Amino acid sequence: MSESQKSDSADQRRIVVIGGGVLGVSIAVHLLRSGADVTLVTEGELASGASGRSLSWLNSAGTRSREYHALRMAGIDRYRTLFAEDPSREWLQFGGGVYWDKGDDGTSTMGRHEYELSHAYDSHLVGPESIADFTTGLNADALAETSIYNPGEGWVSLPHLIAHLVAEFMRRGGVLEANAGRAEVVVEDGRAVGVMAPAVGTLGADAVVVACGAHTPDVVAPLGVQIDNGSPVSMLVVTEPLDHTVKAVLNTPHAAIRPNPGGTIAIDHDWYEEHIVRDALGEYSIPEPVVDELLKKAGRLIDGTPELKAGSWKLGLKPIPGDGEPVFGELAKVPGCFVAFTHSGATLALIAGELLADEVLTGSRHPMLATFRPERFEA
Repeated sequence: MSESQKSDSADQRRIVVIGGGVLGVSIAVHLLRSGADVTLVTEGELASGASGRSLSWLNSAGTRSREYHALRMAGIDRYRTLFAEDPSREWLQFGGGVYWDKGDDGTSTMGRHEYELSHAYDSHLVGPESIADFTTGLNADALAETSIYNPGEGWVSLPHLIAHLVAEFMRRGGVLEANAGRAEVVVEDGRAVGVMAPAVGTLGADAVVVACGAHTPDVVAPLGVQIDNGSPVSMLVVTEPLDHTVKAVLNTPHAAIRPNPGGTIAIDHDWYEEHIVRDALGEYSIPEPVVDELLKKAGRLIDGTPELKAGSWKLGLKPIPGDGEPVFGELAKVPGCFVAFTHSGATLALIAGELLADEVLTGSRHPMLATFRPERFEA
């Protein structure tokens, strides 16, 4: 679509986007690029939800639907374009990914590798003796006998990406209403006509986009719309700075790690979920010895087995739709209200922002989003 066509299609339409994570910010920026009048409403600070505690591994590894794989590959493509603009950005890098499964015999890892090769996903089998030929900074003694190296994968620090996108958002005249409190979609005559939030009152709009991470199903439930929610509680630990040469993202049975800006390491996994508790105010916490154990597991994966120290850790819901597939598009029950809800918010952030913004402004449904419509949950 040409720039003039985009401007005409937008026709200065007023759009309110709910959500201060990477999906909401990306959608808002893409709407502005097409000439729309955009207000971004956030419950708290920008990146204060799942985007502030995401491992943000850019990949399409493993098994998933053909449509989901295609969308994720398009998402990685958009990141490569952003990376090419300035490869020196320490918050977006493509250093590959290393994976191995819990099985000691390597059969499940081999099956994953063969599946990846079947649709031309770049996949290589590696072991302790050969890993140094592919990437640096890993403790070979900690690797499984059979692992996978995917050279096309990368990672992004979502708080840094959000800051980058918000700078463009402000330059293009977007209006940011941060710390507005829990927002609601305003409906008149069956159509979304705005957003109401405690700190800003009611904002009129020609269309509304709900991109509230794990809370998206809760926001649309009062509209009579069901979206199954499978979001678990998770944690991201960021270490204090250390000297290391880790380039790849590691997804292992013990810990998942990646490099992070400032010489730090970001660490995630799921084995500790049973130790997370929620208090009467809805706040999550975890015993510090559990964090220490995760740090030990992560340190064993790094060359020299450094003693990692936590700089910070954050807990909260990890957005995952009930069936694991993304949810994108306009609500059939409430025209003018669009949703964006996915587990792969990092990988899909740029492509989802692009495609959904176009749907909002043109009314044309993109074929790559055809299997991800919210109506699939209505029994």
